[in-house]
Amino acid sequence: MHEFNWIALLSDKINHHNIHVFTALMIVILLGVAVLWARPRLKRAEERLIPEDKMTLPNVFEAVVESILGLMEGVIGHGAEKYFPLIGTVFIYIFLCNAIALVPGFVPPTDNINTNLAISLTIFVYYNAMGIRENGLKNYIKHLLGPIIWLGPLMLVIELIGHLVRPVSLSLRLFGNITGDHLVLGIFSGLTPILVPVIFLALGLFVSFIQAFVFSLLSMIYIGLATAHEEHV
Repeated sequence: MHEFNWIALLSDKINHHNIHVFTALMIVILLGVAVLWARPRLKRAEERLIPEDKMTLPNVFEAVVESILGLMEGVIGHGAEKYFPLIGTVFIYIFLCNAIALVPGFVPPTDNINTNLAISLTIFVYYNAMGIRENGLKNYIKHLLGPIIWLGPLMLVIELIGHLVRPVSLSLRLFGNITGDHLVLGIFSGLTPILVPVIFLALGLFVSFIQAFVFSLLSMIYIGLATAHEEHV
């Protein structure tokens, strides 16, 4: 699975050390083109009142947006739509990065820890920034200290460790599952190239969705915890 890659044909400077960067960039470009193409159609709300009789790209975008936003409202609560642009983008981006491994000649960017860590750190900075914006710096720090004053220093250390572990956990979980799935698909495709790989392609598509879903769900939970308005002592 790693011997040949379509993107590596573009330049001899593209190799296994940086192939994930160029694959991720290709996905960003393709996603940008798809959004630019679908956006004018989605803006014509009067034409969207009557569902189309076939599946189209705007229909797919609408279904994805409604599903993710509904989940966010259940996890975060009121005001969840404010955080949808990031969470929605992260879900779609990670899913496509995962699913591209199902196309022969491509390596998923998410089987490289650097890609996953970049996304995880973005979520880490974002939910802390949103927590400070919603509650103020003073109340946000009080939240880290816990409800009991004399346990504050201990709780602060525990909370800081817990927060710092989150991006590492998100990165390693995604990395391990996608790398394992890609490896299994490659092994069985090499051993039995007829019929059997179809089963693992379906499994790979399922894993791609689940990992994007889990990453996005945990991100929603972190945002919900950081932005929750609580009574502080």
